[in-house]
Amino acid sequence: MTSTPARPIKLDALAYGGDYNPDQWSEETWIEDARLMQKAGVNLVSLPVFSWPQIERTQGVYDFGWLDRVIDLLWEHGIKVDLATATATPPAWLIREFPEVLPSNIHGQRLEFGSRQAYCPSSPIFREHALRLTEAMATRYGNHPALALWHISNEYGDHVPRCWCDESARHFRRWLEARYGSIDGLNEAWGTTCWGQNYNTFEHIEPPRTSMGPINPSQNLDFERFSSDALLELFQSEIDVLRRVTPDVAVTTNFMSLFKELDYWDFAAAEDLVTDDAYPDPADPQAHVPAALNYGLMRSLKDGQPWLLLEQAPSAVSWRDVNVPKAPGRMRLDSFQAIAHGSDGAMFFQWRQAKFGPEKYHSAMLGHRGEKSRTFQETAALGHELKQIEAVRGTRVRASVALVADWDSWWGSAAPDSLPSQRLNWLEQARAWHGALFALGHTVDVVRATGSFDGYDVVVVPNLYIATDEQAAAMTAFVERGGQLVVGPFSGVVDPTEKVHEGGAPGPLRALLGVEVDEWWPLSDGQTGQVSLGGEQLETQIWSEWIDAAPDAEIVASYSAGVLAGRAAIVRNAVGAGSAWYLSATLAPAGLEQVLARALAAAGLENRVATRDLEVVTRTDGDTDYTFVLNHGHTDASVTVPAGAHDLITGADVTGRLTLAPAGVAVLAHPANVAHPLIELVEIPHADLETRSPVSTGSTTESTEESHPTEKTEV
Repeated sequence: MTSTPARPIKLDALAYGGDYNPDQWSEETWIEDARLMQKAGVNLVSLPVFSWPQIERTQGVYDFGWLDRVIDLLWEHGIKVDLATATATPPAWLIREFPEVLPSNIHGQRLEFGSRQAYCPSSPIFREHALRLTEAMATRYGNHPALALWHISNEYGDHVPRCWCDESARHFRRWLEARYGSIDGLNEAWGTTCWGQNYNTFEHIEPPRTSMGPINPSQNLDFERFSSDALLELFQSEIDVLRRVTPDVAVTTNFMSLFKELDYWDFAAAEDLVTDDAYPDPADPQAHVPAALNYGLMRSLKDGQPWLLLEQAPSAVSWRDVNVPKAPGRMRLDSFQAIAHGSDGAMFFQWRQAKFGPEKYHSAMLGHRGEKSRTFQETAALGHELKQIEAVRGTRVRASVALVADWDSWWGSAAPDSLPSQRLNWLEQARAWHGALFALGHTVDVVRATGSFDGYDVVVVPNLYIATDEQAAAMTAFVERGGQLVVGPFSGVVDPTEKVHEGGAPGPLRALLGVEVDEWWPLSDGQTGQVSLGGEQLETQIWSEWIDAAPDAEIVASYSAGVLAGRAAIVRNAVGAGSAWYLSATLAPAGLEQVLARALAAAGLENRVATRDLEVVTRTDGDTDYTFVLNHGHTDASVTVPAGAHDLITGADVTGRLTLAPAGVAVLAHPANVAHPLIELVEIPHADLETRSPVSTGSTTESTEESHPTEKTEV
């Protein structure tokens, strides 16, 4: 999908506020809410996300009076609205009159009304009623001065990312026919001669429901693609209505970070502004590391333009097994981290803490104690503090390193019952590789496997299970012009139809990487291996491979234990002005840091002594850099400050070294293209590297532990 020119959000400041559900409260409470929002510095709220039943109480009869009064009241207090189309929650009357709207699970059981997202994405009846509501909302409020942004539906795929009902089956068949043109084309693509699965007509095809054994992986992969596309088609149908009625108003839908079920590259291309819901776990001291990866994706989805953190928790959430609150300062630190990574604001779920329903224990900006609540005191302070850093709005994040995220490879490598090991998890590998880059001090963008890789010195590919000639050509061109490409194991295995490439892995990447994979050698549960790198033994986990290196490729590391002892493990292949590296094993965090540090140093990038506690991210407008320094650790942290630096938060000039207490934040404005804040750098010893990383003074606490927080979308 081609990205459309983006319309800007109609807001002249960093966005600050949260979801507001006025239909849960009296009109007297609305007045108090508006007063307290103004006191807290709120300038944007999202509403009425879940209010379809209150707007359309019976079919075709709309009650906008209460919503008119809420929006007018907010506007009188200087607060704009991210106006939801309210289509995320079909009302009970619609479900009871048309029960076929409800989705079905993989076992063919129809799910019952009683939560949210009670709809099948392929249902024409649901779409008809949803679009009628969308048009009514757009007609009613399209010219209201409070309207800053359209918010379509809510968290697509959170509860119903896949539907296996009869309507979805019909839609799936239409999708397949459009993709393959003929049943012969589908049989060829799916390899249906295996296990006698040939089809004579598209009408014989069903979604991959529960069966007697393993499902054809090609069918599984196409159902993943179709399901993402079905929700995208639903999203696009609402966009079409809004752009017809309100062509100048930006549209968005809230994403859920790195979410397996939806290909966000395609969704982002359809909308104007990328928005994200982020819920790093306060119980995980390293939750900020995968959060940085999520934010790297968000800013990259629309070529680096600013995005918006639309939801986060002021303190505890309500949906984990144990819902730990955020310690004082943590909410502020989390908010500044998102802004550092390109968000033009910090929004929350929600404004006022609910008294009933599934989220009554979910924290809010205004807690159950009202103005006296800790969350109100902290969020109000943050709202006024954000006004001090208004200069960063609209600037872009500077990054020299990118990580490839490919949903086809994610889906394909997760197919059940047909892989060498179910333990090689795409998301865990992406987080591990990003975590190593984070520890070494690098801000990481996220890119498609086809590029563009312009502007990057290093591109890492933790896994590219499904690889194409187009992707290989883009990566080869990147390396030839001087880039350092690092590719992880089990890459280049199959084509987009799940057929193994001729000659085996890494398929179209073979010449670029200078390796051939003879056999995969996954490790059993609890088993580890070893790789020898420059005389040091690095631990391997989960995965290894029997590979042969091309004669002119450099063997950087070899296996030093087990059946593979003495065989190549890591290979570096010079191509043009750059190099392509292949890691055939999954390394423990410390070893992965060492290997990636060598590739980074080969690109001329400086590496710091590994730490996951201190984060330095720079946004820039080309003339002025805004460098965010964030201390996620439990001890003081110190950095060298650029010349001419001025802290926007405190208003003070800063010289020499800056020391931050735990949860401390500084936003340093300084002339662009001068030295950035640094902690201790480390030299990477390697005889063949022309570029060395210089050593600077300072010290940090080394941390190589990687943990993966439970995201809201994984529950």
